Amino acid sequence: MNVTKRLLILLFPYRFWVAASFVAALFVMVLNLTIPQLIRLVIDRVILENQLDILNIIAAGVITVSIGKAIFTFVQRYSMEYVAQKVIFDVRNKLYRHLQQLSLGYLGKITTGQLMSRVTSDVETLRRFLDFGVIHFLQSFLTIIGILIVMFIMHPLLALVSLASIPFLTVTIWKFAREVKPAFSDIQHQVAQLSSVLQENITGIRLVQANTQEKGEAKKFHGQNKKLFDSNIFTAKIWSFYLPLMHFISGLGTALIFWYGGRLVISGQLLLGELIAFNSYLLLLVMPLRMLGWIISLIQRAVSSGERIFEILDSEPEIKDVPGAKDIGKAEGFIQFEQVSFGYDQGNMVLENINFQAEPGQVTALVGATGSGKSALVELIPRFYDPQKGKILLDGRNIKTITLESLRRNVGIVFQESFLFSASLAENIAYGKPDATEEEIIEAAKGAQIHEFIISLPQGYQTIIGERGLGLSGGQKQRISIARTLLIDPRIIILDDITSNIDTRTEFFIRKALKNLMKGKTVFIVAQRLSTLKNANQILVLDQGEIVEQGSHHELIRSGGRYAELYKMQLYGVEPTAS
Repeated sequence: MNVTKRLLILLFPYRFWVAASFVAALFVMVLNLTIPQLIRLVIDRVILENQLDILNIIAAGVITVSIGKAIFTFVQRYSMEYVAQKVIFDVRNKLYRHLQQLSLGYLGKITTGQLMSRVTSDVETLRRFLDFGVIHFLQSFLTIIGILIVMFIMHPLLALVSLASIPFLTVTIWKFAREVKPAFSDIQHQVAQLSSVLQENITGIRLVQANTQEKGEAKKFHGQNKKLFDSNIFTAKIWSFYLPLMHFISGLGTALIFWYGGRLVISGQLLLGELIAFNSYLLLLVMPLRMLGWIISLIQRAVSSGERIFEILDSEPEIKDVPGAKDIGKAEGFIQFEQVSFGYDQGNMVLENINFQAEPGQVTALVGATGSGKSALVELIPRFYDPQKGKILLDGRNIKTITLESLRRNVGIVFQESFLFSASLAENIAYGKPDATEEEIIEAAKGAQIHEFIISLPQGYQTIIGERGLGLSGGQKQRISIARTLLIDPRIIILDDITSNIDTRTEFFIRKALKNLMKGKTVFIVAQRLSTLKNANQILVLDQGEIVEQGSHHELIRSGGRYAELYKMQLYGVEPTAS
């Protein structure tokens, strides 16, 4: 009920449109109730009493009713369609904006396919509910109330007899609602799972083909598709059982009308036209009651989808501005870690008691085996995550007291895997500064040593690149990422192992570009190639989340510790000593 209430609250900003649809539905209901009375007049007055003079009036009445129904049905349908589209427009925007604010920790726990399913399939289910479900529920409710009033006015006893089957129909509808809700929830879950399998397969298609796992992936998809098929078949069984049962119970009402009403006509207590009109009203009553089965299934689907959507909207970002957070403006770039400990979950610390400081114009390199905590450490600087213990200072201020926007405006990151959008090269370079001029974009590209390549393309800076930069080499994508960072001119630079997967020639161009990027900045380099760190001002050697060595390249080589061992292993192929 809470989810249903929240769904209906979404209609409140458009209550005047909903009211217009309600009024139109009211008129449609009144016009529907008029038709059986016109039929009664034709039978009792025209056919039985031969009053042909009123036939033209009745015919004109039928035409008028039909025109009125057409007009008010249009108003009713258009109003609710407009409301549904506006509400879904708002929900999509709200959901998307909220997703942008969620922390990486939350997004890491839910698959991309699940998110895509909620933003597309679940939102579309809400649209169908708000469009068809709400208006049909209103129409059915009004029709049932109106028909019951007219039937009891016409003949109370016959109305009671004809409605004897209604309690059984109500119980059947209630049982149908109880069984169909979890069935639809399971369908929504299986759709999301199928979307996840599909998304992962498309993203990793190169790996699939490289390892000749096409059949295995097809088998995995077939298995998940079979689960969705089984869920749909189970739901179809529920529908197939209850809907005919509802129709059968509804038919009992018609049988009772003719059984009892026929006797009243024969005894002269009821006119034939009144009996036919009575049966017409019962048929009109049965239709909205039958419709309730479909409406209930739509509501249950909407509730299932609403639960999944509100689960995202109700999730609070773990990383957010604290009360009183300040905009730091242009930072100087002094970074200090004080007894920082961090883990992606409380029971498993990735970093333990980290202490060091970095200054503007200084390059700090992070070295260590895979899983030693290098990437986790630099991810704490822009507050992708918060440490469980200790604090990180920027220019003497705890970064938690700085607004996220101003903090991240001062931090530029070039990732190992450079992500590019399906847009022009100019738009990709200017992503962090959308209002950048053409001259600024070109200057950044020149600084990143990618200008000559761009102008060699047929469309130059307006060349559209494929999804994730498809069509560009790894080095070209890296240099575009460097140009993007150059353009925003941050005070703190994080380079996350950007030269690990490129050749020597490409590395030369990237190093040339990095010289322009790093001038006067506080730079953090995560690197696997130790030969590239000779000019770093300080090197932090991490092992199992702790800093085990700290110093310059030459100091660490002379000390003969872990760094010296790793350096010799890379340079001369010397096997590491057993730890």
